[in-house]
Amino acid sequence: MRFLMMHRLDESAPEAWNPSKEFIEQMGAFIQDSFEKGILITAEGVHPSERGAKVRKVRGGKITATDGPFTEAKEVIGGFALINAKDLAEAVSFAESYAALFDEIEVEVRTVVEEEDIAAFTE
Repeated sequence: MRFLMMHRLDESAPEAWNPSKEFIEQMGAFIQDSFEKGILITAEGVHPSERGAKVRKVRGGKITATDGPFTEAKEVIGGFALINAKDLAEAVSFAESYAALFDEIEVEVRTVVEEEDIAAFTE
């Protein structure tokens, strides 16, 4: 099964966008090991919200786009990873190993909808 991990971090934390050399080395080793084990499919960090935008549409309303930074949110998405795991428990265990690399972080783990899952939505 595939799982999407999105991590949120405090955008105002100094290390959020300026990681230490040690952190970069630890993360690099973690990513390499995860690729070699066949767990990690892809992973990317993202730039601060000041370099992004939010697009929203409310039911019955129009579409609006708001440039970052997202001042209403303390925590923002800092990156994502797409992984392989046998089940949610294994995906959560991997997310815990990932989270251990950070001082403070929140990782959301979501099951990816596969083609065979779509039939269940139409029944």
